[in-house]
Amino acid sequence: MENQKVWFVTGASKGLGLVLVQKLLSKGYKVVATSRNVADLEKEVKTAADNFLPLAVDLKSEASVQQAIEKTISTFGQIDVVVNNAGYGMLGGIEETTDQEARDNFEVNVFGSLNVIRKALPYMREKQSGNILNISSIGGFTGAFPGFGIYCGTKFAVNGFSESLYEEVKPFGIHVTIVQPGYFRTNFLSSGSLVTPKNPIDAYENVRQSQNAHQNQIDNQQPGDPEKAAEAMIEIVSAENPPLNLFLGEDAYQAAMAKIAYVQKDMETWKELSVSTSFQE
Repeated sequence: MENQKVWFVTGASKGLGLVLVQKLLSKGYKVVATSRNVADLEKEVKTAADNFLPLAVDLKSEASVQQAIEKTISTFGQIDVVVNNAGYGMLGGIEETTDQEARDNFEVNVFGSLNVIRKALPYMREKQSGNILNISSIGGFTGAFPGFGIYCGTKFAVNGFSESLYEEVKPFGIHVTIVQPGYFRTNFLSSGSLVTPKNPIDAYENVRQSQNAHQNQIDNQQPGDPEKAAEAMIEIVSAENPPLNLFLGEDAYQAAMAKIAYVQKDMETWKELSVSTSFQE
């Protein structure tokens, strides 16, 4: 029975994570939801149901993640679906972003997800089944957004390790899907989820324009419906052969097609040079 599956969702106190948790609970699934502050979760998900386990977790701490996974197993006996949703945006030019600001973004968006995957996989391997949904972004497939270089770098990393993970865990009956949303109407572009560099450089007019557009024009006008995104994620978990790549939103689909066409154009234009680099017998 599908709704007997146990879902483990990070970053669940807001955005897509919160909508997904609410929808899962309404369908009767067992849900473990994590956030840095458990009070935030309990405030947003107003239920004391037996199928809901809210946990405060520091994803940057392996020990904290280990405790959360063990609590999941001791409470529900298994873990079937991992959704690595926690993360935040960084909007600033490469030159103006400090080393620490860049590392902090990777720490949460990349290494936090890796911590969860490492701690959950032993139980999923033992069960010989499961799904891992790594929430990336269309910015993990195309980096053509001024000011999003570091954020895109984190999401390209997620895409890369997810592709390898897909092959590694396939023999154990575990499916991996990279969820790559476009713009969805959540609070992702708000101050709590979008960080800007402390030392901006005035010369980067295109970055300032991108910041202004995202914070003052696109925010609250995103075309994507988070309720439908959550339904899509639930649907692929029930599929016999879930996709490795799931683009969510017409904007994401079109941007991916444009990137594919751009790469193909470069490949064909420079094919002669590309293939000329082999040793000649």
